[in-house]
Amino acid sequence: MSDPATARPGLTAEFGLVRILPLASIRPSPENDKLYRPVNPSDPDIHALARSIRAQGLLEPLVISRDCYILSGHRRYAALRLLGAPDARCQVREDVQRTDPGFLPLLREHNRQREKTADERLREEVVSADPKDSRRRLIEHRQQKARVNADCIEIAERKGRPKISKAKIPMLNAVKEIIEALRDFWPLSDRGIHYQLLNAPPLIHASKPDSVYQNLRNCYNSLTDLLTRARLEGSIPMNVIGDETRPMEVWQSDNTTTPFFRRELDWFLKGYRRNLQQSQPNHIEIVGEKNTVRGILAPVAEEFCIPLTTGRGFCSLPPRYEMAKRFKESGKEKLILLILSDLDPDGEEICHSFARSMRDDFGISGVEAVKVALTREHVERFQLPAGGEAKKKSTNYKKFVARHGTEVFELEALPPATLQVLLREAIDSVMDVAAFDSEMDAEEQDAQTLDEKRQILHRVFRDDLLADRTQDGGESK
Repeated sequence: MSDPATARPGLTAEFGLVRILPLASIRPSPENDKLYRPVNPSDPDIHALARSIRAQGLLEPLVISRDCYILSGHRRYAALRLLGAPDARCQVREDVQRTDPGFLPLLREHNRQREKTADERLREEVVSADPKDSRRRLIEHRQQKARVNADCIEIAERKGRPKISKAKIPMLNAVKEIIEALRDFWPLSDRGIHYQLLNAPPLIHASKPDSVYQNLRNCYNSLTDLLTRARLEGSIPMNVIGDETRPMEVWQSDNTTTPFFRRELDWFLKGYRRNLQQSQPNHIEIVGEKNTVRGILAPVAEEFCIPLTTGRGFCSLPPRYEMAKRFKESGKEKLILLILSDLDPDGEEICHSFARSMRDDFGISGVEAVKVALTREHVERFQLPAGGEAKKKSTNYKKFVARHGTEVFELEALPPATLQVLLREAIDSVMDVAAFDSEMDAEEQDAQTLDEKRQILHRVFRDDLLADRTQDGGESK
């Protein structure tokens, strides 16, 4: 950016005086956000524009009114602020200021060339119809568009959550320490934090010495309530806790084709993944009993390129069908199931039922199932806390009690890192390690080849995109 002290003002017939003004003295027009969609500083297009300005300078000045409100260049202004620029080159319209009736129509005229949605074009027409009361028409139009034509539920009386008291701070600090120690495994589950608290139990209430955290339902409820309030108050990040039992879908969408094109270009040829299991003698699948440990198991499964199936207890038919289909398509003779489930009546039976289903329901004769976790040896080796008593209503209750006793243990009682180690050890024990290493070496060569091709095509597409932007008016959009 130029130094305002040495700038030479100029004059253009179209816009008027050209000056270099401090960026702090320039103000975005509030009407711009009403007429068009607001400029978002985190928009990838704004960041791209900032990089262009850093490299090439501000190719087109901002156009501002006599009282320094922007008529053209809100996106350039946002990019300059992103760069921390001290000043900007401006063309000053001395014939208008924001309070003038002609300000809003002039704002529209200076943005004729920009890409617009149908709603924005309609608002422009509202401005054209009657400039004198354009603000009123804009407000009416927005209110009409925002109106909900449906029978809405009446929201009941307000119900605020109580603030976290000083007596809860020691427990909150203990939770924060666990969350920070498990940062690599975010998002965590409430139950996972619950079991980690049992290693060094805090007081649930600082003034009550007998309120030591225990493996009890009321303690767990106190934890979940504290986690909810802490996230709402901002003392714990919202994304720390996940809920795998309630999946959601958010669809990727763009306001224009430009950010889509740039995103696709950035990721072009980066999605390749070599089948690292293709040279293995056996087909391997990982099965987790519950979705709450999926985030722990998935990185290991991805590392070895092994399919992972998780559920809630006994798996339904569709996932088992897909697994059988993957095995048959692999052309291999043996299916190896690596199963991770609780040490309880149903968890033990899941290992047998899954393997039995593969054999009896889908005709796979060569099936071998391995209980990776949780086993009695793990309980004793890691001194895991019990998760309660076995449910007598379970059809597998008597068989389990005869072998393991009445206490049950959950997967979440294992530290996430330990669970990953156990899974890696199990994979190594059923896999041809030398063949896997050869596939890894081949993937590195594949990646190098793809990167070379990507760089060539990236330059071609980037030049084409820049040419299109230049023809469409470039950074002035």
